Amino acid sequence: MPQTDARPATLPDPRRWKALIFIGLAQLMVVLDATIVNIALPSAQHDLGISDGNRQWVITAYALAFGGLLLFGGRIADLWGRKRTFIVGLTGFALASALGGAAANTAMLLGARALQGVFGALLAPAALSLLAVTFTEARERAKAFGIYGAIAGGGGAIGLILGGLLTEYMNWRWTFFVNIPFAIVAAAGAVLVIREPAEGRNRNRLDVPGVLLVTTGLVSLVYGFTRAESDGWASGTTVGLFIAAAVLLAAFVLVELRVKAPLLPLRVVLDRNRGGVYLSLGMAVIGMFGLFLFLTYYMQIVLGYSPVLTGVAFLPMVAGMITGSTQIGARLMTRVPARYLMAPGFLVASAGMFLLTHIGLDTSYPALILPGLVLMGLGMGTAFMPAMSLATHGVQPRDAGVASAMVNTSQQVGGAIGTALLNTIAASATTGWLAAHATVAATSPEAAKALQFQGMVHGFSTAIWVSFGILVAAAAVAFTFINAGRPDAAAGSDQGAAKENEVPVLVH
Repeated sequence: MPQTDARPATLPDPRRWKALIFIGLAQLMVVLDATIVNIALPSAQHDLGISDGNRQWVITAYALAFGGLLLFGGRIADLWGRKRTFIVGLTGFALASALGGAAANTAMLLGARALQGVFGALLAPAALSLLAVTFTEARERAKAFGIYGAIAGGGGAIGLILGGLLTEYMNWRWTFFVNIPFAIVAAAGAVLVIREPAEGRNRNRLDVPGVLLVTTGLVSLVYGFTRAESDGWASGTTVGLFIAAAVLLAAFVLVELRVKAPLLPLRVVLDRNRGGVYLSLGMAVIGMFGLFLFLTYYMQIVLGYSPVLTGVAFLPMVAGMITGSTQIGARLMTRVPARYLMAPGFLVASAGMFLLTHIGLDTSYPALILPGLVLMGLGMGTAFMPAMSLATHGVQPRDAGVASAMVNTSQQVGGAIGTALLNTIAASATTGWLAAHATVAATSPEAAKALQFQGMVHGFSTAIWVSFGILVAAAAVAFTFINAGRPDAAAGSDQGAAKENEVPVLVH
């Protein structure tokens, strides 16, 4: 039975740092799953006889369920309690992973991926909101969110390494089974050490119309970008999905303005600082997806790296993220306003992206790719940490779950947009370049192969240029919208910081 801590809010939980270990472990599992399955997909497709037309659904089924249900998951965390939702999410995610690892056919695998998305939508906002209500003192909050930000930023690259190792030396099924020990340890730790403040519940009735409208709206939006990648932006299906998403989400906003207990209280997103965080973070994730997506293909196809070596090549970026998050962001967050970390962080990341626009057929990893990855990691790590903290800073305790869900929603929608948008740009640039150089391909098979690689690199480079521009725009959004001062400056003292969740939030 979930326990709550009835002690005064001014006394921090003595087991809060142990709790952070298990919250971080759960977050790592969710983030790993976003990339680890990508590496295993070719092997799974071969084993299960998945058609080329259906293979995208291994990724899309998860993205649709996860992205569409995140706000619902955040509201459930506020209603049920974050600890209980956290444990239910972990248990369900582990069972869905076991089902995926044991999949005997395409339908079983796709069903398991959808279930992973459903339980991930419960788990992710519960984890972040537990962190928000557990750490309230400014300096401790900075350290905790620094660690959490490093996990959120670097976990995807770690997934590439782990996915390569498991697929190459064991079996693709282990990319699912590996989630089970993560979930067992995190759930056991949650039962033993995690406590949730009793006053943080939101016991209002669930806003069912809001749930239906936002879920179908987000699913239409995510699916629309997925279809754009395969059918084109002008196809009837794509346009129809975007129109449906716009109508459903507009109706959701109207409903939220009128119901007594809204699923997403508009005070959460209309706050100038939190709105700036959600928007800039979503834009930055679009740029990051460009990096992961195209560099993975570039290193394996053009440079001839193995899956394992490709994953290892991303390690410097992971190290940069950890350094930027824990050593730069966490140390400076209590000394300077968040926008002076987020905007420069995104600009440093864009500098790394700028270097990577210069990739070629025989680019040197140490000379070009390595410094680009390090700059990306340092910049994103520095920006992610204050973003994660500010997104839940100052919210009323009853809104912590849904505010946390909005962080994940912005990233998930940003990822879906990034995959579709940048893939389409890269494919179009490659097609145009090959058409312009078609006469060269006719000279010999060797020339045709070299031309194919050159066209691919041209497409990747073009898409990375777009990612560079999006990161610069994210920096501008962060600097313009976010005007919060230092977290401890607003509180004025440790006592004030401890009471921050008791103060109503004013919309700027």
